[in-house]
Amino acid sequence: MRVRTALAAALVLGLGTAVPLTVVPTAQAAASRLPGQDVESLEDALLGLPGADATAALVRVGGSDGSWRGSAGVHDLESGRRAVEEARFRAGSTTKVVTSAVVLQLAAEGRVDLGGTVQHYLPGLLTDAFEPITVRQLLTFTSGLQPGSSLGPENAEGYENRFRTLRPEDVVAASVAKGPYRGAGEGPGRKQRYSNIDYTVLGLLIERITGDTYEHQAQVRILRPAGMRHTSFPGGPDPRIQGAHNRGYQRLADGRLVDATEWNMSDRWAAGDMISTTADLERFLVALFSGKLVPQPLLEREMFTVPDIEGAVMSAGLQRYHDEASGQVIWLKTGSRPGYSTLVAATRDLSRTLVYSVNATDAKGSGMNPVGERILRAAFPRPADH
Repeated sequence: MRVRTALAAALVLGLGTAVPLTVVPTAQAAASRLPGQDVESLEDALLGLPGADATAALVRVGGSDGSWRGSAGVHDLESGRRAVEEARFRAGSTTKVVTSAVVLQLAAEGRVDLGGTVQHYLPGLLTDAFEPITVRQLLTFTSGLQPGSSLGPENAEGYENRFRTLRPEDVVAASVAKGPYRGAGEGPGRKQRYSNIDYTVLGLLIERITGDTYEHQAQVRILRPAGMRHTSFPGGPDPRIQGAHNRGYQRLADGRLVDATEWNMSDRWAAGDMISTTADLERFLVALFSGKLVPQPLLEREMFTVPDIEGAVMSAGLQRYHDEASGQVIWLKTGSRPGYSTLVAATRDLSRTLVYSVNATDAKGSGMNPVGERILRAAFPRPADH
């Protein structure tokens, strides 16, 4: 174990004294199997917390080369207490991978035809203005649906509206009212646009097919089989994170840094309201990629195949990243909510996995958080990095 000192907090945030960085290997033997330079790079990636970009970070790296976990930063800026290492956090859009797995299970059971349409499974949801949209197109963000309603940007009026409830049905109704995207090259299956709306509709589809709540179906089909004992969904509009957690902060457009920990996530639902831990998300990655949650043939065809559409990078819930420098292919999913930025990533053969939660101060920014980017590069180093 090595202890270093974070130097940035007092100067950058003006919110107290900097605190120590603590890196904790899962076990001495496991950590020693990870290449030494990888360990050093991971530790270096966590330096400087809390800082301008993030207040804390929790990281787990696993795979055939060994395992490692680290934490840095603070539980909260007011007290400066060390970050809780096994904290729960808002997992954001990594929820979509769970939702996709539920739908693919239903497909494996013959209860959902991925080529079947929204108009068939959810009659009356869409107007006659929409062409037939298949379940597979929802899964791969190629439905052509426009985004639904929201409570405003998270760094502006969204923060003021954070305790309001916006039901998934209302989000979808607002999308339908806009009609489909129009113009040359538009229409279902013709263009990939990442959006929450597709997975909100999938949540409604799961409930219609099963006659059960989305949350319960996710629990019995995915969370329990994968051993995700500390993962949950908010109780409706409950804005709290139940269980031990680190505070999340959001930088507003006016420059203020505010506590964004309590936030009603009802509008995100099946697209992004899950609460989890790094250990649970690691279990999920391993169970999913191993074929324990979705049968391997279906997994390969849907989750590990990107649609043949120009510019497409998303499959059924995952993103394919090809590092041309190393030739390495990584399958990943990010998630961001105010105060919390999450990533799950792995090689197809699970030779290396990564899960992190970064308490980002601009989790909904246009680019990747610098702390998260450093962690990702350290966990999946290019040859030139060694």
